[in-house]
Amino acid sequence: MTHNVHPYSFRLGIIRDWKSRWFNTKEYKTLLRVDTLLREWLFARTKGMMVEGIVMERGPREFKIVIRSTRPGLIIGRGGEGIEKLKKDAEKKLEQIVGKKPNYAMRLTVEEVENPEANATIVAQMVAQDLERRLPFRRTLKTHIAKVFAARGVEGVKIKLSGRLDGAEMGRVEWLKEGRIPLQTLRADIDFARERAVLPYGTIGVKVWIYRGQIFERDRKAAEERAMQNAQKTS
Repeated sequence: MTHNVHPYSFRLGIIRDWKSRWFNTKEYKTLLRVDTLLREWLFARTKGMMVEGIVMERGPREFKIVIRSTRPGLIIGRGGEGIEKLKKDAEKKLEQIVGKKPNYAMRLTVEEVENPEANATIVAQMVAQDLERRLPFRRTLKTHIAKVFAARGVEGVKIKLSGRLDGAEMGRVEWLKEGRIPLQTLRADIDFARERAVLPYGTIGVKVWIYRGQIFERDRKAAEERAMQNAQKTS
């Protein structure tokens, strides 16, 4: 029998890092629950703003949240009003989840995603939006496959749709692929994302795989150094 493994978790500790960067043996269960519920709330709160991911870091007296988006201006707002309101709402939600006022400060920052056409989460959201606008699914597949494969650094892409496509009576699966998707190679930089398009006749599932070449140890260290420099600039 075959077993499906999420491409992100399959590469954790090799070419991927955790999205919650902390460790606490005494309160691990509580803090993990807080992170999960708060991340779900933030994704729902920023729906439509092309958020790629949310990274959480904890220190002794600080709780840092980094929202990665292709449209940071929508989140920040005019004069920073949007980010301030989002921070206040997030603090209220955090207090509601914990059940009391936490003894650490929250810091909320927004980071821009470079090369969005090579990001599986962003592509999945764009495909779902096109389907919700009632565009033909075949044209949507071909359009986004061509855009992603033409993006810088992309060596392969696969998009799969499942459900009542174009309102058909029976659900089915349709997919399109261009290039290579080496799922079993651990150093292969494969980005994967799931999304749902909610339509009047049902829900259509969207899955996107994007292969961006192989990452070796020197590349990973260089990427970590760039990430640390960007974090210092934003802080």
